[in-house]
Amino acid sequence: MRSLKPQHTIQNTAEISGRGLFTGEEVTVRFKPAPVDTGIVFVRADAPSPVRIRAHVSNVTKRARRTSLKNGTLSIETVEHCMAALHALSVDNAEIELTGGELPGCDGSSQYFVDAILQAGIVEQQAEQRPLTITETVRVCEDDAELIAVPTDTDDLNILYDLDYGPSARVKRQIFAVRVSEDTFLREIAPARTFLFEEEAKQFQAAGLGKHLTYQDVVVIGESGVVGNEFRYPDECVRHKVLDLIGDLYLAGRPLRGKILARKSGHALNHELVRRLLETIERNERSHRLRTSTAMDAVALRRILPHRYPFLLIDRVVELDGDRRAVGIKNVSINESYFQGHYPTQPIMPGVLIIEAMAQLSGVLLAQKLEHTGKVAVLLSMDHVKFRRAVLPGDQLVLEAVTIRVKARTGHVRCVATVNDSLVAQAEIKFMMVDAEPA
Repeated sequence: MRSLKPQHTIQNTAEISGRGLFTGEEVTVRFKPAPVDTGIVFVRADAPSPVRIRAHVSNVTKRARRTSLKNGTLSIETVEHCMAALHALSVDNAEIELTGGELPGCDGSSQYFVDAILQAGIVEQQAEQRPLTITETVRVCEDDAELIAVPTDTDDLNILYDLDYGPSARVKRQIFAVRVSEDTFLREIAPARTFLFEEEAKQFQAAGLGKHLTYQDVVVIGESGVVGNEFRYPDECVRHKVLDLIGDLYLAGRPLRGKILARKSGHALNHELVRRLLETIERNERSHRLRTSTAMDAVALRRILPHRYPFLLIDRVVELDGDRRAVGIKNVSINESYFQGHYPTQPIMPGVLIIEAMAQLSGVLLAQKLEHTGKVAVLLSMDHVKFRRAVLPGDQLVLEAVTIRVKARTGHVRCVATVNDSLVAQAEIKFMMVDAEPA
């Protein structure tokens, strides 16, 4: 059984200052405590009104060789080294205030961020941590780069990274494995610095990026080795890749639990893995809700809908958010009467009945608004109706209805139907509100 751990924030404020690695902009960063379930939030304090940017993959904007977050027109560059420190030190909630658009590059590692966080202190909070636990294998790849997330039976994050640029590369193959903890991060990963090849450094500076940097500020690898500097570890390059990965993984908004197998991955592929992991966990959680939740059972449905066998096409309502959204299910059995003729040798649920099921769920949704008004919703028109695939015996049809508009005389609802998260039908349905017949 996995242990339940408390959330953490920092105890006091702490500051670091420096110049951005790419922009060279002078910036001061202030770490501040935050309440439970806040997550990590960056704040552009230099804007006319402070702009908050949650550290989440949904806010990632495309950049070369770094991770950047954006909200509207404002962005924060190079967040990965800071995020790695927060992830490894188990800081769940913090506000990070900046006076500029890029975090300080410092020495190109996480060390300065680690020092600031430890100086501020880390304290437990009165809420449980909600880690993102890998429950099934997820793989993403691009060319010869690859990331695989694998479930484990341990309550921690393990990384195995294979950095291999080929037999003729200046950086020879390096393999690094680590169980990520505060101790291993401080000792083996946090000091590892950003590296790039000499021709890349010249290209960046020609493009106006990192013009303030010297060979003492970053690890630049030339034909004969490190230029004007030296490695902190013989395999510092792969360690820094692991550092970047730890930081990017925290863009899930939750600490990660499981094993990551990496080969030559960079920021873009790291972000894609996080997106896929979030999609997987959301799909699994939704599937669990569909199996276990009941907002309205068959008996309650019969009180709202006038339909009866064989035309009641909703088995259960599993989610009901007021008069805004409803989710229902229809278990499609081979014993459905319509399969006798549609078709005897190839049974397919008629599309018109899928639309009817959507309309019935919409009726349940609109009933939440029409309760005690003496009105019922009667089908008026359908628009943007599309069928994507067949629904077969044994499928579970998941129906979703979302209110677009409800007036005194009309209702407008957007509906979708899915099977195993695959879209099978969609429509916008309008209803006319009429007086209910007396019982």
